[in-house]
Amino acid sequence: MKLVFCGTPQFAVPTLEALASAGHEIQLVVTQPDRPSGRGRQLSAPAVKQVAGKLGLPIAQPQTLKNNPEFQEQLKGLAPEAIVVVAYGRIIPPWMLSLPDLGNFNVHASLLPKLRGAAPVQWAIASGETSTGVTIMRLDEGLDTGPILLQRRTPITNDDTALTLAPRLAELGAHLMLQAVPQIAAKTLEAVPQDHSQATLAPLLRKEDGLINFS
Repeated sequence: MKLVFCGTPQFAVPTLEALASAGHEIQLVVTQPDRPSGRGRQLSAPAVKQVAGKLGLPIAQPQTLKNNPEFQEQLKGLAPEAIVVVAYGRIIPPWMLSLPDLGNFNVHASLLPKLRGAAPVQWAIASGETSTGVTIMRLDEGLDTGPILLQRRTPITNDDTALTLAPRLAELGAHLMLQAVPQIAAKTLEAVPQDHSQATLAPLLRKEDGLINFS
């Protein structure tokens, strides 16, 4: 399938590698701009950019998506069949949602509608959950509100932290997306609407979220 892939951190890398290894045509890898990092504040490339470079895939790092005619024309020219989004870190605008015939599809690190938002792995642990999972969903204009295509559950062990759980979920998400893509192409996957009444949120962590009340 002709795909555009959008992702930024290490969590997105297994899905990119799996799609490329399976022979899908990755027309473009879209990732966030390089950012200063470390004590020296040297520019550092996102993990997805580094891997895409090793795979010889074309890369784009737009500063914005919503009002970017040049990038919009670039994607229109590619005419992808679908767009795969994994931890990209930006809201996908309406023009991009409607661009591919098949739609935009996301790997989300929770069992939606639970833990919608940017930090589902951390909040699953902080909330004392004993299991979590990954969801393949079709993106819409809401925050992780689109219909569900596939889900898989995995346990959270007593020793798990975000650093141990996230890689497992990333690999599980890659496996699940690889399973979903041919069914998306064949239009054989049923998209099940989320039960919004059961939704919980997993917003970005704040410094005060780390405070402990020892009393």
